[in-house]
Amino acid sequence: MSASPGEPPLSSDALYGELRAAAKDGGCASRRPASTYRLQLTKDFTFDRAAEVAPYLHALGVTDVYLSPILEAAPGSTHGYDVVDHGRISRELGGDAGYARLCEALARHGLGQLVDFVPNHMGVGPQNAWWMEVLENGPSSRYAHFFDVDWRPLKAELENKVLVPILGDQYGVVLERGELRLVREGGSFFITYFDHRFPVAPRQVPQVLAHRLEELREKLGSEEPSVWELESICTSLVKLAPRSETDPQKVAERAREKEVAKRRLAALCETSPAVREHLDANVALFNGRVGDPRSFDLLDRLLDTQAYRLAFWRVAGEEINYRRFFDVNGLAAIRMEDPRVFDEAHRLVLELFRRGQVNGLRIDHPDGLYDPTAYFRRLQASALLAEARALAERRGARLEAAEEAALRARVEAGLAEGELPPRPLFVLAEKILSGRERMPESWAIDGTTGYEFLAAVSGLFVDGAAEESVTEGYARFIGLREDFGDLAYRKKRLITSSSMASEINMLAQRLNRISETNRRTRDFTLNELRRALVEFVSNFPIYRTYVTPEGEVDERDRQYVEATLQRARRRSPVTDPSIYEFLRDVLLLRYPEALSPAERAEWLEFTLKLQQVTGPVTAKALEDTAFYIYDRLVSLNEVGGEPREFGTPPQAFHELNASRRERWPGSLAATSTHDTKRSEDVRVRVAALSEVPREWRALTARWHRQNRQFKTDVEGEPAPDRNDEYLLYQTLLGSYPDPPPRAGCGEARCYLARVTAYMQKAMREAKVRTSWTHVDVGYEQAVTRFVEGVLASGEFLESFLPFARRVAAAGRLSSLSQVALKLGSPGPCDVYQGCELWDLSLVDPDNRRPIDFTLRARLVEELARRAGEGPAARAALAREVSQPEALRDGRAKLLLLREGLLLRRERPALFLEGSYQPLAAEGPHADRVVAFARRRRGEALVCVAPRLVLGLLDGAGAAAPRWDGRLVLPAGFPGPLVDIVTGARHAGETLALSELFAGFPVALLARVEGGRR
Repeated sequence: MSASPGEPPLSSDALYGELRAAAKDGGCASRRPASTYRLQLTKDFTFDRAAEVAPYLHALGVTDVYLSPILEAAPGSTHGYDVVDHGRISRELGGDAGYARLCEALARHGLGQLVDFVPNHMGVGPQNAWWMEVLENGPSSRYAHFFDVDWRPLKAELENKVLVPILGDQYGVVLERGELRLVREGGSFFITYFDHRFPVAPRQVPQVLAHRLEELREKLGSEEPSVWELESICTSLVKLAPRSETDPQKVAERAREKEVAKRRLAALCETSPAVREHLDANVALFNGRVGDPRSFDLLDRLLDTQAYRLAFWRVAGEEINYRRFFDVNGLAAIRMEDPRVFDEAHRLVLELFRRGQVNGLRIDHPDGLYDPTAYFRRLQASALLAEARALAERRGARLEAAEEAALRARVEAGLAEGELPPRPLFVLAEKILSGRERMPESWAIDGTTGYEFLAAVSGLFVDGAAEESVTEGYARFIGLREDFGDLAYRKKRLITSSSMASEINMLAQRLNRISETNRRTRDFTLNELRRALVEFVSNFPIYRTYVTPEGEVDERDRQYVEATLQRARRRSPVTDPSIYEFLRDVLLLRYPEALSPAERAEWLEFTLKLQQVTGPVTAKALEDTAFYIYDRLVSLNEVGGEPREFGTPPQAFHELNASRRERWPGSLAATSTHDTKRSEDVRVRVAALSEVPREWRALTARWHRQNRQFKTDVEGEPAPDRNDEYLLYQTLLGSYPDPPPRAGCGEARCYLARVTAYMQKAMREAKVRTSWTHVDVGYEQAVTRFVEGVLASGEFLESFLPFARRVAAAGRLSSLSQVALKLGSPGPCDVYQGCELWDLSLVDPDNRRPIDFTLRARLVEELARRAGEGPAARAALAREVSQPEALRDGRAKLLLLREGLLLRRERPALFLEGSYQPLAAEGPHADRVVAFARRRRGEALVCVAPRLVLGLLDGAGAAAPRWDGRLVLPAGFPGPLVDIVTGARHAGETLALSELFAGFPVALLARVEGGRR
């Protein structure tokens, strides 16, 4: 560590001592948000646009802005998850200057900043310098170990190569159409394919340079210096280390010398027109002539010698040899377990944390990581090191590499021993929990992004008693009784044999190598092992296990593995059971005594690699396939949800909330996200169908008869099929505008376009009649015509609209309940952009449409002004916006959310730390109310939210429900309580539901220390 003149140097021990002292004073604890507001940044909604929204978000009561990824992504990215440079702020979003202006705006309004960060993968393409160098140099690239590439795959032709499946047709066809072109830029050569661009391996450049070299000598003379220089450049390139070389010194030498050769060649082309013309003529020859297949032989030979193999995109599923994000070829996984990769990827974002601009991170897809536990620990240690750098800078000193390494070791030990705060950086993990799965306790995070809360709160509005009736109605309509568990199993098998077959093939090859090392297992064939792997993955009930690189297998994981192998054996009775015993031993690391250290390492590596595959297979098979097929009640088909579980009993909701408060108090209380398949308001509309199963069954049968005329025969079958038709009716009820648009107006045309686009995506994801890889144009066009006919049919709308109005009315009340429940629940209350008003969005890109923040800011200003005019005005405002007709404009939702967020901002500890106690209602409507209390010292909150309200509305949904029952508070509960929306005061331990809901459809009652609200 170096210091400025007069400043004594700081040792790592001294700096560690300062960190410990700061930690005791709370100086190393980052900001914990009371609420978050998600903003989707794009080239059309930039940092500057986000800065303009800061005053509104402050007025709304938000404490922290939650940003989509901010780092440099692929050009035109609509989401930011295809990062190409971790060391640069996105230029399309506004670059460093735009980001600085956003940070200044957030700081002025007291808003923190939570940023979405992607550690698992990167976008690949010309903008990704790491990837381009790998394509140029193969295993000898300085960045070869950054990406998860199998350099020795089953296909011998791919050894030391990366398969790049981007061609629109067979390689030879594309080549002979002249679509692959060789180009020279200065001293570098590239292969182009439309917008794609690939570097030519430096050792292979002499193929181009030396072609027709004798002709150049004859033209210029053998003593011409430019010819000598060209020959010298060829010699230097040929002498480069081969691409199989991985010795660090030789790799560095190769990287240096190839760039020297490029500069020399560029200079030669500048000074020698004759050489430049010679090379450009060679380039033209290599590019061949369309119609003359043999003229492409030169380019074919050149391509064959590259560190990549260009291929038809359809081969990716079976032959791709780099790990991807799910099955997306353009997103290559990176090896975040490598410390160098971690440091390179996190340097900028940790610097933003050190500056105080970023307060926390949302970690995308941690289940894709090799070792999530180690990743989160290193992330927290790195945050403390960032704090240490800030301390050193304030002393006028700087950490040198050796001192930083020593300090890192001390910090990691201090975190493990409890000497330092375990979570100095606020971190959320995008973790999907299946069924009763629990988050790994070893993760150094504050919580999840809230999928489990979202699924549970949505399920409260599903009538569990109607499961049999709804299931029967669905089965009758589609003519099939589908079991979701069987469907999920079949779709996992589909994914393992199609889009992710290559991942299974690579694992099977590893397992085969392991079996060959033991005489008791060497007779297992590769195909048998592959089938057993497919069965295991297809039966696996959660996303992944968490066996560590140290070989630790916890009891939780052991039970999942044992149970899965039992199911796999039952489903495949023809498979030799001993294969599953072998697989069990490998996955649970039950090493035979004679196994060598190298062989043990192979077992462990296989297990760790398998863990990275089960999650993507599950996600693709369930969320992106089965959820689009099993349409019994689609409000249940949500990320983090279990479609086979018909709703959430209130007791289960309370248990989840209590557990989240106890174990993961930072977990978001989310109801809509950028990944949800339907917005929060659409889901509760659809959920209301469970309250009227007989009416719903009768209506769908009627609509089917009415709309049969709009179907088209496609290959002997009516289109759409009955399952897609059933999905459409639920989609219309969930998303139909209220009030309905006039026929033919702009809103009606826009809605039609949205629904047809949604149906196309849903059908392709389902992979039943059409798919992204095999589009059935005829079927899709038939469905589009059906949707157009249905929405233009007066007969259908005459029947549909009255029912849709009732469902929408119930949905609005249930939506307000959702808002109240997430405002009162443990953890930061999360709002997805635009959802402070009614939002009837479907899956992306529909849920990423532009938001009218001007309207929202104006409404918030008006509500704040009127609520501030006194108690009577506040009560009148609450009554006005919650009248059945007035509810349509969404001001009630905005008013409730604002009042709740303001209280959270004023009293964050009550919501983040306060106790949680379920409350039970009494009386005829007891089962239609969810209630709980929060307490902390003298502060208290009671949340009372209606559910299952469709049956309480009048026939037209035009009158508010009449409530009969009461809520009994715990003895000695502090009061009086004030309704934060209406201002009404409630005293006593028994509260009548009719009084609680007299002035507003939900009740959030607050008491703070001293009796003030």
